[in-house]
Parts: sequence; C-alpha cells; structure tokens
Amino acid sequence: MTTLTAAHAVPAAAPAVSRPIHWAAHAAALTLLPSGLWRVAIAVGIPVGWGAGSGLEAELFPGVWSFYLVALSAFAEGLGLLTLGLVQRWGEVVPSWIPRLGGRRIPPLAAVIPAALGATAVTLTGVLGIFNWSANMAAPGSPTGSYWWLMTLCYAPLLLWGPLLAVVTAAYWRRRRIHG
Repeated sequence: MTTLTAAHAVPAAAPAVSRPIHWAAHAAALTLLPSGLWRVAIAVGIPVGWGAGSGLEAELFPGVWSFYLVALSAFAEGLGLLTLGLVQRWGEVVPSWIPRLGGRRIPPLAAVIPAALGATAVTLTGVLGIFNWSANMAAPGSPTGSYWWLMTLCYAPLLLWGPLLAVVTAAYWRRRRIHG
C-alpha cells in the first residue's frame, strides 16, 4: 500500500470558474491577436502604410527583421494564452505528462504574483501608449489615413489586456484561496 504525501496528492477540483471570468480570460488572450496580425502583415511584406524613414517600410520586408516581428507576435500571444491557465485545470495542477512534477498542486502565488505583475505592467504600458500614440503616429513615415485607423484599431484592444488579466487573476486568487 502506497501513501501519498500532501505535496503529491491530487487536490479536489476547485469550484467551476464563473462564465464571465471564463470569457474574460479568453478575451484577454485575444486582445493580442489584432496587433500580432498587424506585425505579421508587415513581416511578410504587406504594405500597411509605413513610409520612408520609418524602418518599417514595405521595401524592407520580408527581410532580416521579419523573424523578429513574427517572434514578437508569437511571444506576446503566448503570454496572453497563459491567462487561460487561470481558468483551466492546468493552472492549478501540473499536467500529468510533465516528468517528476505531473499531478502536483501549483501554489496559487506561483501564478498570482507573475499574473498581477504582468497585469500592472501591461496596464501601465497601455496608459503610456495612449499618451504617446499621437506623437508617435505623427513621426515621419508613420501610417496616415485609413492605414492610421487600421493600425489604431489593431492596437486598441491591447488596452484591455491588463485590466482583463487583473480581473481574472483576482478571481483565480479568490477561488484558490477559498477552495484550496
């Protein structure tokens, strides 16, 4: 007969995540998609309104910096998708396929601290971005007209990423603190 220590015991399932929190987590992950697609469009050489002297003019892409733009988009979306761990089982218990750690309970603070710091950082970045948007978009070579509007619409959802992540993080902390 084998006994499991408390560290190895699989915890009972926490109560179900509420529908609004579930949707907020998915929305947080999706807020990065439009800006990522905008960067990928630049990387593959689709003209998106950047002119001479901007460093993002269509003549330079695809090129050496294309990998950077695609990698940046993938990395950002990967960070956004981590939000789903706050509403999924894999955010509470290490998946069983991971050697040595599979099945172990994830300490709530191991998720809450990075998520709270991330929510704070992206919220502050978004607020600073609002104040600098007009100045940055007035630089030589920046998109104008319909390209300006398209880029603005692609980047505007990022303003929701931090607040949505904060709401989901608070709900995760509360649920894990109350229900183990």
